Amino acid sequence: MSYPFQISSKADYEDDYKRSVEEPEAFWADVASNFSWSKKWDKVLDWNFEEPKIKWFEGAQLNITENCLDRHLEKRGDEIAYIFEPNNPEETVVKFTYKELYTEVCRTANMLKSLGVKRGDRVCIYMGMIPQLSIAMLACARIGAIHSVIFGGFSARSIADRLEDAQATFIITCDAAYRGEKQIFLKNIVDEALNLYPNVATVLVYERTGIDITMQEGRDIRWQDAIIGMDNHCPAEQMEAEDLLFILYTSGSTGKPKGVVHTVAGYMIWATYTFVNVFQYHQGDIFFCTADIGWITGHSYIVYGPLCAGATILMFEGIPTWPDAGRFWEVVDKHQVNTLYTAPTAIRSLMSHGDHHFEGKDLSSLKVIGTVGEPINEEAWHWYHKNVGKGKSPIVDTWFQTENAGIMITNIAGVTDAIPSWATLPLPGVQPFIVDEKGNESLADEDGITTGNLCIKFPWPGILRTTYRNHKLCRENYFSTYPGNYFTGDGCIRDAKGNIKITGRVDDVLNVSGHRLGTAEIENAINTHPGVIESAVVGFPHDIKGQGIFAFVICNNDTVDIKEIEKTVANAIGTLARPDKILLVNGLPKTRSGKIMRRILRKIAEGKINEMGDTSTLIDPSVVEDIIARNV
Repeated sequence: MSYPFQISSKADYEDDYKRSVEEPEAFWADVASNFSWSKKWDKVLDWNFEEPKIKWFEGAQLNITENCLDRHLEKRGDEIAYIFEPNNPEETVVKFTYKELYTEVCRTANMLKSLGVKRGDRVCIYMGMIPQLSIAMLACARIGAIHSVIFGGFSARSIADRLEDAQATFIITCDAAYRGEKQIFLKNIVDEALNLYPNVATVLVYERTGIDITMQEGRDIRWQDAIIGMDNHCPAEQMEAEDLLFILYTSGSTGKPKGVVHTVAGYMIWATYTFVNVFQYHQGDIFFCTADIGWITGHSYIVYGPLCAGATILMFEGIPTWPDAGRFWEVVDKHQVNTLYTAPTAIRSLMSHGDHHFEGKDLSSLKVIGTVGEPINEEAWHWYHKNVGKGKSPIVDTWFQTENAGIMITNIAGVTDAIPSWATLPLPGVQPFIVDEKGNESLADEDGITTGNLCIKFPWPGILRTTYRNHKLCRENYFSTYPGNYFTGDGCIRDAKGNIKITGRVDDVLNVSGHRLGTAEIENAINTHPGVIESAVVGFPHDIKGQGIFAFVICNNDTVDIKEIEKTVANAIGTLARPDKILLVNGLPKTRSGKIMRRILRKIAEGKINEMGDTSTLIDPSVVEDIIARNV
């Protein structure tokens, strides 16, 4: 399969970008014509950012799995879709051809139907990084059910919150998952979640590890038993272009996670278009994205984008440092990987383990390497380029968010220029708009540098449509801060040539190892500890994670154990939200209106106590001196 929409030169990029701005409907209609539709669209785009209302390819009908699977069967059915590299390097590698993947998706879809799942139902998926996770997602999409994948590191409370918000009655999980030398007891965690939210009628359990688990009669069903006798073919439910494909929850500046909604057609086109172009993918290349499918990167660049492009995808169950810190390089060598896409957190972690782990590993197959999840610092960028890319493979430094569906700002591998720690240029269809805090367009200084808050002024096919069951929240979070624009929540710098550097969140959201965590969500968890009166959470620079979590906590007595507070957060959200530092304090810096001055706490956490600025508006400025004295 060829990619007529693939950019192959800088002139191509400039032409396509110009056309995507001047003739967006014609541009995206041309791209969309390369996909399979059972009915073509009546209108390419209808939108406003006030309500907001965004509809792409209205009137069209399709099923995304026909584009992921069916259309490849005749010419590429015997080619490899997935290579599964298990956690244990001694375990056998499993491969699925496109024909085999089609069969497994159809059998799984028929199994779901036999268990009562129907079009429009919400199915939550809480599994390890195994092919059955992707198969479960595709099976849902095949029959028109809406999947909501929950990252396997979340706690029972976080699962229950997501089940409740999605009003799900069906969840798919594993007995347990392997992660390095650990086992994560997923089924036990699901059982805990269902004590909090009992409205789930069916739990489908895939046996991965074979450990003993409790199976509740009438509710819990073993996948390997239920799939016996299922037909190898399942007709694809024909969906409207704007029907829901999935809900993916993301942390915001308020306590509750938001259910970001993506719809079938626009998401499919954006995920595929960005995959093919950013990585300059060519048929037969082996693509290795190290993200977890529980995040948007995994959805778009392990499942939907690569499969729609007919790619060969390497799925890895393990972690980069087990059995040792050479595991990534061993996997690249073993499978002759052509593209490696990973997070700056992983890169910084591997840097700390030393360069000797490269010894005996052949990385010459790599043509493109990429980063995702957070801005990459220059030191890590150069180490990655030298040691992994051998000074030859271009690095694509990609920026996007759950709400964006796929990559928005990046250099294109070997086509447009890379700049260490800069995301660089917007992709065709992305129209950045930089504003100051009052919402006025930021103007360039005498050197052509523009700074401010990053907005997008025109819809792209992958833009979120709403937050599930709460459109008002969608409007307030993304479209009301700077009316007429989608606000990303990130600050940025743009140079005179249009290159963009992301400077980080401007709201109360932290980016910890590429995972977005709301400070309010973490504070709410801390405050459930019986010994805690109040808390405030800020981010601080962290050598490995990029941003660490610093919690200032007021307790009702001096005997509260910090370890118990950490455990409370891990139980409420997951270990990824456990604070890196907890400081017990007597008070928090508050204004006379009762607002916590987080600016001051950030400076203390960063060790910049000489840069705190004016503290005269505080009720009690001596609180700051006390906190500084304790933070030694």
